[in-house]
Formats: sequence, structure tokens, C-alpha cells
Amino acid sequence: MAETMTAWVVRRPGPMTGRPLERVRLPVPEPAPGEVLVKVEACAVCRTDLHLAEGDLAPRRPGTVPGHEVVGRVVARGPGADLLAPGDRVGVAWLRSTCGRCRHCLRGAENLCPDSRYTGWDADGGYAEYLTAPQDFVHPLPEDRPAEELAPLLCAGIIGYRALLRAELPPGGRLGVYGFGASAHLTAQVALARGATVHVLTRAASARRLALELGAASAGDAYDAPPEPLDAAILFAPVGDLVPVALAALDAGGTLAVAGIHLTDVPPLNYDEHLFRERTLRSVTANTRADARALLAHAARHPLRVATTRYGLDQADRALADLAADRVTGAAVLHVGG
Repeated sequence: MAETMTAWVVRRPGPMTGRPLERVRLPVPEPAPGEVLVKVEACAVCRTDLHLAEGDLAPRRPGTVPGHEVVGRVVARGPGADLLAPGDRVGVAWLRSTCGRCRHCLRGAENLCPDSRYTGWDADGGYAEYLTAPQDFVHPLPEDRPAEELAPLLCAGIIGYRALLRAELPPGGRLGVYGFGASAHLTAQVALARGATVHVLTRAASARRLALELGAASAGDAYDAPPEPLDAAILFAPVGDLVPVALAALDAGGTLAVAGIHLTDVPPLNYDEHLFRERTLRSVTANTRADARALLAHAARHPLRVATTRYGLDQADRALADLAADRVTGAAVLHVGG
């Protein structure tokens, strides 16, 4: 095994025009007790990576390697990591560890654990040739799908799935999707498979075209009113100005779930227009391992069309810059090896 590897680190958080990412050579990490070493095949590019690079999300350690939608293979195990074997294909997602003892963990809400840790934020992630991860927080993956199609499921798919749960869409209900990037285009397909009517509201014409190709009933601009009242809505765009827009589009009793880890400031809400008649506003925080298992099981039963734009590992900074400039349709994915 190589003693060093290519990786990207967030050296100077700031606008992508200032090149906050730096390509470096790092030692190949060694798995600690209970961890596995994973050789990366592909890593999808998440908007959370962009928030970290640009400083919207405060770094938790200097020189962190971003990336938390990783597909790869186990190549080594630390002491006590006997649940997986070398050669196993696995996914490494955003949630890296939890305490397992707090009241949130004990009631099945490990995403709210105050001691939770995250891949590509608290520990080095997948913008690299190798990474380590606790064996209890990696996910077995099928052999019959390309890594580039599986990688976006490991955050975009999982977070979208949790956002759909938080939105409490009734059976056969009318769902509004605000923003239509990596997570939204997968979530819309999950909702459609469950019999929902989906209306997409997003500023990019290419994303509106993709939405209609995937089966959306309509696709308009982000600030347009949908053609009918919504039973539920999910805000994927990190734009606080859209919160009152989406709330106003809800029917009585509807719920808006905000799916992002970062959101610009929300303007003042008018009680009668935005919240009265039992409209509900909810946030979404990370995910649980149960969410990941449920989404991966759904994708096995109902294969999702994953729209991707492929980049080499040497193009990670370009992939994030394209994401920042809305030049990516679907999900950007770094092809690393395999």
C-alpha cells in the first residue's frame, strides 16, 4: 500500500474565487480500534462541503479533508473491527459517530446527539484516496451499481429521505420541492414512487427540465406559486428568503421542512399568511443510521435515476466552484479509483 496519498484540504476558508482548497500529499491513515481503512472509489460533492470551504460552516479542525458521500472498499482493519472484511464494498456517510448513551441516542434520535461527530468536518473525509471510519457507521453497498451512482445516495439521498419524513407528506399528497440539486432530484423520485404529486420550484432552467423528465407535475421558478396548494414542502436551497414563499404555498395543515445545514437569514413571517391554519415549519438535522438503511433499501427496490457530473480527484476545487456557480445539474461526483 502507498505510504502517502493525494488529498484536498480546506486550508483558508473563504469564497471559491480565493481557492480555499489545496491539493496535498498526506500519509495514508491507519485505522484506530473499531475502525476500517477504506480505499475510495468515488466521493460525491455536497453543498455542505461548499459551506465548509467558504466558511459558512465553521471548521472544527485545521486542514480538514472534506467529503462525506464515499463509496470504497475495506483494505485494512483496526483492532476489534471484525464486522467487515477486506474487499467489502462500503459507503461512508456524514454521521461518523455518536455517544450511544445520551437521551437522544437512547430514543432513536442519534442525529441530535450532542457528542455526534461527522465525516469531512470532525475527521478527514473522502476528497482523498483513503479514509478511515468506525465500522459501526459504514454501510454495506451492492456490487452491481457504479460507484458514481451510489455516492450521492450517502448524503443527498439520506438527507432528502429524512427531510421527506419530517415534511409528513400524506399518502398521495402534493409535495413542493424548492431547489433541485443532488438531494432534491433523488427525494422527488422517492416521493413519486410513493404516489405523490411533485411540484418543483427552482431557478435553473436545466434543473426544471430534469424535474419534468423525472415525472414532476410542474416545474417553475423558485419564487413562483405552485399550480395547486401543497400538503408538504421541502426547502433544499440555502435561501432564507424562500421560507415565507414556501409557507405561503402550503395548504392548511401543511408542513415545510428545511433540509440544509446552513440557511441565510429568514425574513419576518406574517402569522396569518405564513403560519395560521396549522402550517408547520421544521428543520432537519443530519440523519440517523436507520435513515441511511431505509433509503438504501428503497433504492434497492426502486432504483433511482442519479444524474451526475463526473470529475477527477484532481478537479475537486473545480467541482466545488461549479457547485457554487450553479453549473452542476444533479450531483457532482469525484472519481477517485476502483
